[in-house]
Amino acid sequence: MGRPEVYVSVDIEADGPIPGPHSMLSFGAVAFREDGAELGAFEANLELLEGAAPHAQTMAWWATQPEAWAACRTSLVPPDDAMKRFHAFVIALPGKPVFVGYPVSFDFLFVHWYLMRFVGETPFSHSALDMKTLAMVLLGTNYREVTKKHFPARWRGKGAHTHVAIEDAREQGEMFVKMLAEARSKVASRR
Repeated sequence: MGRPEVYVSVDIEADGPIPGPHSMLSFGAVAFREDGAELGAFEANLELLEGAAPHAQTMAWWATQPEAWAACRTSLVPPDDAMKRFHAFVIALPGKPVFVGYPVSFDFLFVHWYLMRFVGETPFSHSALDMKTLAMVLLGTNYREVTKKHFPARWRGKGAHTHVAIEDAREQGEMFVKMLAEARSKVASRR
């Protein structure tokens, strides 16, 4: 059967909508086994990319989040150092890593781009799981109707969504393992 999958819940904060012209400010990752056991965590606040510039609309939003902004602008490290350490963290996990995000299209875009630029490879390959899509299927609703505020209480994590990357990654990962257990239970009941 091979190594089990390890679900790496990742949340990023950025100063714009795409990497390159804009910078990833911080990211947090929390690795979970399918049973919900936490296997480890990683976080980094990054120096800005050389030549990148903040996006005006994104910065207007950040102005409404002073605590989160302060949290992501302390203890800054160079992106190449952070991504090399993150790569080492992921490959040391006891299983095949699967990137988990909400929405995965945003967080994976930044992490993949940064890994390819600063490490030259990604331990995730293209294995990225979107919690929003999983929620759509479990709730039997349309994709655009799915928002975390409409998630049932049974999926909620212990933490609150703070826009501090490591806290949000943990909250999201706790929700994901509950959603995955529910999906597995529904499939098993149909057999």
